[in-house]
Amino acid sequence: MFWASHSNWAERTLCLSADRKKIVVIGGGSGSSVALRGLKSHDVDLSAVVTMFDSGGSTGILRDEFGYPPLGDIRQCLVALSPEENERVTAFNNALDFRFDSTSSLKGHSVGNLVLAALTTVYQGVQGAIDEMSRMMQLQGQVLPVTFDEAHLCAILMDGKVIRTESAIDLRGGQGPGIDKLFLDADVEANPRALDAITEADAILLGPGDLYTSIIPNLLVDPISDAIRDTEAPVIYACNLMTKLGETDGYSCSTFAHELVRYIGSRKLDYLLANTGTFSSEVLSGYADEMAAPVQLDTDNAEKYAREIVLSNLALVDGVKVRHNSETLARIVMSTV
Repeated sequence: MFWASHSNWAERTLCLSADRKKIVVIGGGSGSSVALRGLKSHDVDLSAVVTMFDSGGSTGILRDEFGYPPLGDIRQCLVALSPEENERVTAFNNALDFRFDSTSSLKGHSVGNLVLAALTTVYQGVQGAIDEMSRMMQLQGQVLPVTFDEAHLCAILMDGKVIRTESAIDLRGGQGPGIDKLFLDADVEANPRALDAITEADAILLGPGDLYTSIIPNLLVDPISDAIRDTEAPVIYACNLMTKLGETDGYSCSTFAHELVRYIGSRKLDYLLANTGTFSSEVLSGYADEMAAPVQLDTDNAEKYAREIVLSNLALVDGVKVRHNSETLARIVMSTV
């Protein structure tokens, strides 16, 4: 019941302009949020297509115990697309991001996930909940689940072992060999609105975000990967800044691009965005402790998978952590449309 689409969106207030460029960001929560925060400052129509196969943390508890669809990535994209200059909306967002601590019976849950869960019940489906939250938060764009059907993300490792659920893939660390292939444990249909957004897009941005647990899961929904493969709009990939233990150990820029092209099928990326910035020894040491390292740029190999490689300092350093610079990323994406 909770997974079903139920919304009278056509009667709601948010309408996309026929005159502005339409940009679709495809991924998960944290990475897509970075891109959305930069792009929303431009005069474009934004759509975030969000993976629906998360199974960890608060999302996993709500999914396993109560049957709700994954809500955490949706919440992050909703917050990212809300107007930052509105004090009331900002205060509301701060409340949504609040997470109960380990001493509470609600430990691990964010307020936003619980509110979305309640609205999913009230509006008899997750899309209705998203649309109502979008109205309340005065959203500058739309958030679209990639599917309304329930399935778990699974991985076949290089030794043939199968790992089931996104959280098991994400949290296994360096145990065992690398990932050979991803698949879903059930057939799913694409959200028609997500499919329409991709079909009508003037540009499609894949990432940033975890390759195997945030971006590629969307491509496992066959009509979505078909639409990306067949679009005439530029397909842009924001390559990761760092590798990730147990998933992308030792991956270069071309390896990331190769994996995306493998799941899209028979189409090169139009633009591959690769970082040229360097990091301090303190930052590198912190990531080395996590057995992670900067993604190496191998332009010659990467050209096999992308028509154009855009080299730029894409990184923003926050203490000893790095993420993509929202403004730089948005500026590059806007230059392609």
